[in-house]
Parts: sequence; structure tokens; C-alpha cells
Amino acid sequence: MAVLKIGVVEDELVIARTILNTLDELGYSHCGPAITYTEALEMLEHDKPDLVLLDIQLAGRKDGIDVAQKLNEADPVPFIFLTANSDADTIDRAKKVKPHAYIVKPFTKEELFAAIEIAFSNFTGKQTGGKPASLATSSTRNFMFVKDGYVFRKVFFKELLYLESDANYVTLHLASQKKVMVRSTIHDFLEQLEPGLFIRIHRCYAVNINHIEDIFPTEMALQGVKIPIGKSYREELFKALGLPES
Repeated sequence: MAVLKIGVVEDELVIARTILNTLDELGYSHCGPAITYTEALEMLEHDKPDLVLLDIQLAGRKDGIDVAQKLNEADPVPFIFLTANSDADTIDRAKKVKPHAYIVKPFTKEELFAAIEIAFSNFTGKQTGGKPASLATSSTRNFMFVKDGYVFRKVFFKELLYLESDANYVTLHLASQKKVMVRSTIHDFLEQLEPGLFIRIHRCYAVNINHIEDIFPTEMALQGVKIPIGKSYREELFKALGLPES
């Protein structure tokens, strides 16, 4: 899964440093911080972030809303306003430039993560008629965050054995024998994972190919757990693993 590059426009350097550290913890790439309108435009031109975290109050005459207007005029990039100002006048000005999210300081790591993921997903969905666009960067993550109740849990791909679907929920079975349930269809969840690492073997199951131990005529074993192989998925499975189907 490609890593989002997040541009940070924030004139309070202590806050900017906190944001950058949080982005590191969440596994994002980043550029900045830019502290003025001019620096923000230079960062956008040279670093080409996938999404921008934009403080409304900036050093200088022009503020973050001016930056947002420029973003809307140039090649569109999703942006999220981060601000301590939640008064009606500020919100009215901000609404006119159509931000993809608006977070009032102080905010938590979980709130920032949710805002970034939802804003980028909604933006790319609109740009491509509902199909997520490929990300601009070539780096790859070896983990993802999934929401488990009110907590975002970090899950490493190498620790994820298999997915088990039940209607609109997917249970993630980990090598540690822990389970995490997320609200999603198995099809949508697989689109978030690294291509080629996970493969659908049944309408209700997808597996991490690195954890496959044995393959039987109608099932396979992963860490001692046996999972059925659906007839319509068998051919694709054998092809992916380079096995003769006989």
C-alpha cells in the first residue's frame, strides 16, 4: 500500500513539530512545515503532497484560507483545516473554500488519522467516479491502522494470517491468535491491502500467502487452522502460487 505524503502548513513551530511526530507515528510521509502563504505555495509546487494539513492563521498578510483558494484554482489537492478558531465567522469563511475536513485544536492522533483517511478517500472517490485513485508516492507501508471500537489499532501485514467475512464485518485473524473485527466488506478491505500478498480463496475468506502451510483438495492450513477453498477461487489460487492444478 502506497504511503500518503502529507504537507503541513503551520506557523507555530511547536505545534508543527507535534504534527510531524504524529504523522511519523501513523506511518505517513510528510513535507514542511511551511509557515507563510509563500512558503506553502513553494512546498506545494516542489514537494507535491497528496493531502495538506492547513492552519488558518499564518504568519503574514495572507492566511490558510488564501492557500486553500490557490489549491482549488491549481491542480486540486485535498486539504484539512487545523485551527484553534471555531467561531462562526471563521467557519463561514472556511466553508466557502470547501475543505475536506475541519479539525479544531487540540486534537488527538486518532482524530487526525480518521480525518486524513476519510478526506483522502472521499476526494479520490470523487475524482475517479467512486474508484480510489492510486497514490502518488512509491513507498510502501508494512502496516495499517484499523478501527476497533474507539481505538485505532496498528496491524502489521506480516502478522495478519487471514480475513473472515460475515456480511458487512471482517474479522482479522492475527498470528498472535488475537482477533480484530472491523466494519467492512471483505472486497473493500482487500483493496486496502498490499496487492499480491493477500488472496481471496472463498467468498468468506482471504489469506496471507506467506502463511500458507499446506494445501489440500478442498481446504488449506495456516498455522494449524484449516480454511475451505471455494471451487470458483481454486484456479486463481493455484495460478498465484505457481502450482499445477491436478
